[in-house]
Amino acid sequence: MRIDELLAAGPTRSFEFFPPKSDEESAVLAASLEDIQPLQPSFVSVTYRGGRESRQRTYDLVNQIERDGYVTAMAHVICVGHTRAEMRDLLKNYSDAGVQNIMALGGDRPDDVFGAASEFDYAIDLVELTREMGDFSIGVAAHPNGHPRSADLRSDRRFLAEKLTIADFAVTQFFFESSEWTHLVEELAELGATKPVLPGIMPVTTISGIDRMRAMGGAVPDSLVQRLVQANERGGAPAVRTEGIRAAITLCQELIEASAPGLHFYTLNRSTATSEIYHALFE
Repeated sequence: MRIDELLAAGPTRSFEFFPPKSDEESAVLAASLEDIQPLQPSFVSVTYRGGRESRQRTYDLVNQIERDGYVTAMAHVICVGHTRAEMRDLLKNYSDAGVQNIMALGGDRPDDVFGAASEFDYAIDLVELTREMGDFSIGVAAHPNGHPRSADLRSDRRFLAEKLTIADFAVTQFFFESSEWTHLVEELAELGATKPVLPGIMPVTTISGIDRMRAMGGAVPDSLVQRLVQANERGGAPAVRTEGIRAAITLCQELIEASAPGLHFYTLNRSTATSEIYHALFE
């Protein structure tokens, strides 16, 4: 199904995976995909790590999920570093394979000769091309605290609102306070952009994960860091994991109460923490 249609029908529950690069990663992913089936996801999305090989792995995994027939899949497509001809071919291949949902992303410009040949500068260039190429349901990325390349938050919101005039919905970078999502949605509405913005959820389950998430652009609040540090002092790694999941459950409950159009879980290809959060919320 098309994701815009799923969102129109009511709140969605979705999960994000990345294509495996080894037999070990493939085994972990296969187990995770099997584990989430009982959760009845509305859709799953498959990321694109960058480069020609990763682009093919994303394509293969999305097609595999669609062929299995138990859940709708959305393919991430990154345009910066590619030519328009390459993107046209890729989008046509997805259309021919019956894939209806595309996450249109800009990505980082590679520091190599291949990247120098890029015919795209921003995600909106890919959004426009995707709309031209077929009847896709198109998602775009949203950053509650602003994209790293944006000059300021005001311009970031304008650019996102512009993308949403063409795209069908947005999915946010992970965040940890519900006010970050509500402020984003309110500011977009002031600009006339009212299409669904799915909040992205990623629990912090380790102390080392705090720095990793900050490096990925997630603003981990000091209050949450303090909770996790105190949990570590009380009971070590298991207590940190429990506290991180508890914080994520509270965040999701607040988002549901704020009428979020769904919840999008970043799984890192592992299902256990996501499953615990899901069961706490919906069972």
